[in-house]
Parts: sequence; C-alpha cells; structure tokens
Amino acid sequence: MSEQRGYPIAPSPKQQLVLTAERLYALHGLDGVPLRHIGVAAGMANKSAVQYHFGSKENLIQAILINRIDGLTHRRELLEARLSDGNLRQILEAHHLPLIELAEDEDCYYLPFLELLLRESHPMDDLTERHRQSRRSYYAHLDRLLRHIPQPVRDMRVHQASAVCVHISADRHRMRMHGVTVAPYALHVSQLLDLLVSILTTPPSEETLAALESSPQKAPVYRELP
Repeated sequence: MSEQRGYPIAPSPKQQLVLTAERLYALHGLDGVPLRHIGVAAGMANKSAVQYHFGSKENLIQAILINRIDGLTHRRELLEARLSDGNLRQILEAHHLPLIELAEDEDCYYLPFLELLLRESHPMDDLTERHRQSRRSYYAHLDRLLRHIPQPVRDMRVHQASAVCVHISADRHRMRMHGVTVAPYALHVSQLLDLLVSILTTPPSEETLAALESSPQKAPVYRELP
C-alpha cells in the first residue's frame, strides 16, 4: 500500500502478530488463546508463526507489553514539557493521560491486556531505559509535592493510583466495546484526575498512622507499571 496515496502502511508480520495477540488475550485471557490461533487470526500461512518470530508465549507477551511503551513515553515527554512546577494535577495528567487516551481507541486492546498482567503478577521490570527515566522523573515530582505523606504510605498510594487508572480506563474500554453509554471524555478525564489527586493527597488517618507505626520496617517492593 502506498502512503503517498493516503493509505496507511500495513504492519509487518511480526507487528501484526503482536496486535492480534493483544486483542485476543484481552478478550479471552492469557490462557484462553493457543499460539496457533493467534497466527491464524493474524492471517499467517505458517501455523508456527508465533514460535518463529517470538520463540515462546512468554516472549510474545513481553513484546505486547513493550510494543506501545515508546509511544506512551514520547507522549508523556511532550506533556511534561508544558508542566507548571508544583502543580500536582498537571503532573498526574502528563503521566496518566497517555494511558487514559488508549481507552478511546477501538482498535487498541492494550489496557485490558495490561490489566490481565497486573492481575497475574506478570513481571514488568524489563521495560526500556527511556521509560524508566520517565518513571523516575514522575516519582521525583511526587516526592517533592507529597512530603506530608509518610514515605511508606506515599509509595503505596503512588502505586495504587497507577493501578486505579489502569483498571478504570480498561473498564471504560470494555464498556465502549459493548455499546454501553459512558461519561463524556472531558468529564471522565477530569473526574479521574480528581480521584487520583485525592488518593495521593488525603491526610492519612490516625488508624493508618498507628498501623504504619506497628508494621515491620522493611518497605514492600512495588512493580513498575507502564
């Protein structure tokens, strides 16, 4: 197909397998789709196309996970360039909006796929250095603005806010795919950001502080999220 005539360039066979697997896994679960079915659905003549390109199911899953990372990171970098120093809501928007936007794309199943990985505790520590740098910048902004929240609680909240954003966005994608009426996009985004701000900034209760005081001192390790 010719890009000069206004037609998109067809994805490579490997890319087509990644996009097809993203969709099928999102719809049927990580254990609900044989590799051969992914190849057939992707239009591959070779029934072992997945094994040929990726070697294993685990490598395919990892390829799906990182496939959209560079695009997400680039979008975050553009939004971060417009940040007002000290504005927590803008910082959250710059970091989470690129994921939130994916729920509006009918051809993108990354959010429900990512939700599956979160539920099954799939390792996410093999992401790009560019992505990790973006995460470090995000954490540094939050650390400066949330000093009134004790460190262990702060770490829990940052992780929980990211998980909440993924789950709510994935649920919106499912609702749209099933023809369920959803809130207007602008309202959805604004309310979700309000919720994330609240999660991060609400002063911890006396009960939480007491539980923190009596808890073991070893800090839990939270998985990196896209």
